[in-house]
Amino acid sequence: MKIDILALAAHPDDAELSCSGTLMAHKAQGKTIGVVDLTRGELGTRGTPETRKKEAAQAANIMGLDARENLGMADGFFKNDRENQLKIIQAIRKYKPDIVLANAIDDRHPDHGKAAKLAYDALFLSGLRKIETLDNNGNPQEVWRPRMLFHYIQDKWIKPDIVVDISGFWKRKMESIMAFGTQFHNPSLEEPETYISSKKFIHLLESRAREIGRASGFEFAEGFTANNRFLGVQDLFNVF
Repeated sequence: MKIDILALAAHPDDAELSCSGTLMAHKAQGKTIGVVDLTRGELGTRGTPETRKKEAAQAANIMGLDARENLGMADGFFKNDRENQLKIIQAIRKYKPDIVLANAIDDRHPDHGKAAKLAYDALFLSGLRKIETLDNNGNPQEVWRPRMLFHYIQDKWIKPDIVVDISGFWKRKMESIMAFGTQFHNPSLEEPETYISSKKFIHLLESRAREIGRASGFEFAEGFTANNRFLGVQDLFNVF
């Protein structure tokens, strides 16, 4: 099926943490939304790839995703090479998104910046007719290049080029995040504590969302960068 907005995420839970509110806000407007996870998150300190898969499915249900799949790249070691570019090209041509949301261009986790560059290159290549790919049934895919690529903001602060009001979806955003019960604050688990499993991290998420929203008059917002593109409008009254 065609997806209006597709999020590419290096790890299961990246989309939930960074752009789930935006996805849900557009779902409420009648758009179709999806997530393609690049890796299974198998190097995570807590949990297993199997638990992450179940958690990702639960989060998808909370967000109301129309599609979610995992490309099975190597967590921590995937490269921006032909093999992985083709995996993303096939997904882009499969879902034909108008807008793609991808990882932060620079972040604490090295996979995030790598995934951002991989997404940028694959989206460009996806529009080239001489790159041939096949769908799951062995049929040739049509070329497709999304209209816009935005990079969400993750742990490292990056000044956004555009912010999206998610005030009405904050509670569900947090529910989608906490669906990853092995990864975030859960006192009942006997797992090693990590940076993201601390209670402080959850408070940081809320503070960041409030900070991004404040300048635009929103209670909560998610921010995105446009990769050096100018964002144009025809009507200044549509800018908040």
